[in-house]
Amino acid sequence: MRKNTHKTIKLPKWEKAVIKIGSAIISPQGEGCVTKYLLSIANFIIESKNQGKEVIIVSSGSVAAGLNTQPKAEKKAQFSIEEKQAMAAIGQPLLMQLWNRLFDFQCAQVLLTHDDIADRKRFINVKNTIRVLLKFGVLPIVNENDTVATDELKVGDNDNMAAYIANLIEADLLIICTDINGLYDSDPKINKDAKSIEVVEKIDENIYSLASKTTNPNATGGMITKIEAAEKATSLGINTVIINGTKSFIFNDLVENKLTGTLFKKRQTPISAKKHWIFNALPSMGNIYIDKGAMNALVVKKTSLLPSGITDVEGEFKRGDAVNVSAKIKGKFVKIGKGLIQYNSTDLTKIKGKKSSEIEKTIGYFLSDVIIQRDDMVVTVSK
Repeated sequence: MRKNTHKTIKLPKWEKAVIKIGSAIISPQGEGCVTKYLLSIANFIIESKNQGKEVIIVSSGSVAAGLNTQPKAEKKAQFSIEEKQAMAAIGQPLLMQLWNRLFDFQCAQVLLTHDDIADRKRFINVKNTIRVLLKFGVLPIVNENDTVATDELKVGDNDNMAAYIANLIEADLLIICTDINGLYDSDPKINKDAKSIEVVEKIDENIYSLASKTTNPNATGGMITKIEAAEKATSLGINTVIINGTKSFIFNDLVENKLTGTLFKKRQTPISAKKHWIFNALPSMGNIYIDKGAMNALVVKKTSLLPSGITDVEGEFKRGDAVNVSAKIKGKFVKIGKGLIQYNSTDLTKIKGKKSSEIEKTIGYFLSDVIIQRDDMVVTVSK
């Protein structure tokens, strides 16, 4: 067995956590869900609740649970979307049975699609439901609704789903369980001399370059989706840890606020929940290209976006959609932000480059003198 090369560091205090349990933990063989690694996780949750803390589970495993019910002769390496959705439908109640056996208090299943996160009203409804479940002392267990979700409706992986849930319930800790001891400077399954990284102060391109793709056929992500989730959570002021969910001592240490794994430190000046939702939950429906003066206004002066600074419009979108904002930096256009648009793409094409006072004369109506309100925009570059 590979020696644990991580040091134990102090875990920041927390009161509300989301813990994501991946396929490698809940279905290590890829066929059916087992409690092999779940007992220590359950004990951690029980001890945390006894300390007055709140925990929400984001659990993978429904497809693997359903797969285990099929005759051996019918199992194959690749399944169609419909077959996976059918197996998820079979596996969801089996997955919940597994979790219910581990606790002497009530568990509740919460199934979500991307639409439930992208739609602000549904987002708030889910938040209220989970809030009441926690109030009742019930353990919410969240999973993507694989039975009905199409590619357009899917979050795509439970790492990012966990980050959305951490945002939704205003958690102060996100725990991502995998089958390695956190983040390394190279793949520890390939390189025995890989060095562990205990603390990440800032997530940037260098951190992403350390991520390797998953080798687990039942997983929907790899280390890269875990870093994506950590970036989403830390930008909101939520400390995030990646730990080895197969090691029981790690959860014993967590109860005492000691961490063996990788800590991604929260951003000290987090963005608002609304802006986090705009940037991470809403799909971009188009692109707006702006000139140097408009970029300076957004980045340095922190103003709203006016039509006069827009040089080009790309894509088809309606009012209220999220669009990317790009500007030329060092000779090439790069994304500098994202926001909610006040005019549709057809009309924006007509008023781009014009003064706000010319909007009504140009398109026959007037909604706003700005194209994207500052409060509806996330700017991702600094001056």
